[in-house]
Amino acid sequence: MTDQSTTNASWGGRFSEPTDAFVARFTASVDFDRRMYRQDIQGSVAHAKMLCKVGVLTAQERDDIIRGLEEVRIDIERGTFEWSVALEDVHMNIEAALTQKIGITGKKLHTGRSRNDQVATDIRLYLRDEIDTICDELTRLQQGLIALATQEADTIMPGFTHLQTAQPVTFGHHLLAWNAMLERDYARLQDCRKRANQLPLGAAALAGTTYPIDRHYTAELLGFDAPTENSLDSVSDRDFAIEFCSASALIMMHLSRFSEELVLWASAQFRFIDLPDRFCTGSSIMPQKKNPDVPELVRGKTGRVYGHLMSLLTLMKSQPLAYNKDNQEDKEPLFDAIDTVRDSLRAFADMAPHLIARKADMREAAMRGFSTATDLADYVVRKGIPFRDAHEIVGKAVAYGLQTGKDLSEMSLDELQQFSSEISADVFDVLTLEGSVAARNHIGGTAPEQVRAAAARALQALAQR
Repeated sequence: MTDQSTTNASWGGRFSEPTDAFVARFTASVDFDRRMYRQDIQGSVAHAKMLCKVGVLTAQERDDIIRGLEEVRIDIERGTFEWSVALEDVHMNIEAALTQKIGITGKKLHTGRSRNDQVATDIRLYLRDEIDTICDELTRLQQGLIALATQEADTIMPGFTHLQTAQPVTFGHHLLAWNAMLERDYARLQDCRKRANQLPLGAAALAGTTYPIDRHYTAELLGFDAPTENSLDSVSDRDFAIEFCSASALIMMHLSRFSEELVLWASAQFRFIDLPDRFCTGSSIMPQKKNPDVPELVRGKTGRVYGHLMSLLTLMKSQPLAYNKDNQEDKEPLFDAIDTVRDSLRAFADMAPHLIARKADMREAAMRGFSTATDLADYVVRKGIPFRDAHEIVGKAVAYGLQTGKDLSEMSLDELQQFSSEISADVFDVLTLEGSVAARNHIGGTAPEQVRAAAARALQALAQR
């Protein structure tokens, strides 16, 4: 027999029968939105202070409410708070506990607001806090990458296009490419934070309130830049959540690219790096295995964040103004996106500074694949030969190298001169790996001097945040 005993006192007066117990569980959000309890209490304290300022509450009532909310917070953090599905969500659970502690004054707290603007405020407060934490992890990862890039500014490795050896670069230069991606990620999150940092509280259910509220004062108390401009949009807008998931999807895409390279580089086929043991696992059957589980898992988690972005876009695409119950479905994808990107960044920030470059293997790989072929073409061009002709000359030299098993730098001057009489002994200055990377001595180039300068600029940019 179905239990029909569940009733929510916050709205039950209009109903002639209690909510079905299954429906109560099905529609409740307290199991996942209670993680916002700090923000809910923070918003309620500010609301109580504002109501007192405009004369809706007395100073004693304000103080009783604030004291009661603090006691509720302590109960939650001690683990003694009893969450109730019958009360639906974090907001009503806290309000009910407050009323139980301080009596009828607790029921006055909801004056001039609705759960619609309350939840919109809580989510923005929560997301704002999490963006700050994620940005801290981003910065920590960047610091580690920049330090490692400085250390490896002279370490030569092959640069790839199409995963084929292209030109020699330095490992430090490659690491700073990762940092450049993360710098854009940081900027996107900061931009997202600005749009999230608008106060919806005061929009009430959808049309505002008849009470003489002071939204600018509430915004100031909560650290918002300003109150939102339109009450209908205030309670129904979830752009900030979608924008965050979009920025998070880009972060995870970048981490996934890093992960792919780490997985390749740590393999026996590349042997470019060693990962610290504490970020790897072994095999239950193959004792020689050292599996790069952290980068593999981060690569895999990227898909779930992409899914959360699509989930939120789909959630919002057909909603009429203003608030709809659909919006309860915004929290789980948003919360999981937050958790996933934060934890992935933390894992990388812990791991990246401790990557060990296998310099001899990197250098040996750079020697394969005729990585200095472009340098030879540029050399011939500087002798007055058109680039297209130079390209053909070097192509023939490469073909000869494939036949003889020799890299360009291993050929004799006589061998090279059979392709062009313009080639002279100074050609070996540009055919060495060191000569190749040193020649790209301009801003954005891979020359060790430029890598160290770029790392210094990157550190300075972090210090100015």
